[in-house]
Amino acid sequence: MNRRTYLRAVGTGAAVGLAGCLGGGNPNVSLPKPERENDVTSEDLPYPAWGQQVPDVTLTDPINETEVSVRDIDVPHFHTYIFTNCMSVCPVLVSALREVQIHSVSEGYADDVAFYPVTFDPARDDATAFRNEADQLNIDMDVGNWQFLRPEDEAEAKDVVEDKFGVFFEKGEPDEDGNYMFTHLGLVTLVNGDGYVERTYRGNQPDEQTLIDDLTALRDA
Repeated sequence: MNRRTYLRAVGTGAAVGLAGCLGGGNPNVSLPKPERENDVTSEDLPYPAWGQQVPDVTLTDPINETEVSVRDIDVPHFHTYIFTNCMSVCPVLVSALREVQIHSVSEGYADDVAFYPVTFDPARDDATAFRNEADQLNIDMDVGNWQFLRPEDEAEAKDVVEDKFGVFFEKGEPDEDGNYMFTHLGLVTLVNGDGYVERTYRGNQPDEQTLIDDLTALRDA
C-alpha cells in the first residue's frame, strides 16, 4: 500500500491503535511510549507520532500577519487540522483545545503552552474567518497563546497538511451555491518545545482531561 492510499484508508476509518504504554525510551521526548492497540509503530503511521519530529514548515498566522516556523515553537503546544466551515468534527477538536487553554489561564501557565490549529481550506479561511471561529467557540485570542495557521493555497495545503503532517483530507463536490465540505482525519498532536511529538490523539472527540493530564505530565517532566 503506498502512502497516499494509506492516508485515505486511515481517513476513512482503518483501525490504528494509539493508546497505552509499551515502555522503551527516546531522548527526544519526556512522556513514555504510548501503547498500541495493534502492532503499529510510529514509523507505520502517516502522521508524526511519538518520538518523531514535526515537519520543517512555516505557515502564516493571518490574524497577526506573522509567519510561524513550526519547529521553532519553544513551548509545549498542540496542533489540530480543521476548516472553519465544518459543522461536525472541527468544532469538537477546537473546543477540546479551548478547554485546555481555559485550564492554562486558570492555573497560571498560559505562557507555557500554545495552540496552533492548521486549516486545509485557505480559500475561505482568512483572518476574518478565524476571528469569527474564535468568537463562536469562545477562544480567548487576547491571552496570546492561540494562533490559527494557514497555508498559502490549496496546493500548499495538500503538501503541508496531508503530505507532511500526514493528515488526510478530501474536498467534496460544491453544491449549487458553490459551498463545499471536506472528509478528513480527526487528529490532535501534542508536541514538546523541541519539536518532537509526545502524543497523538486520533478520533473525532478527544478527551480534554486526557489532553490536560498529558500536558501536565510533560510540563512536570
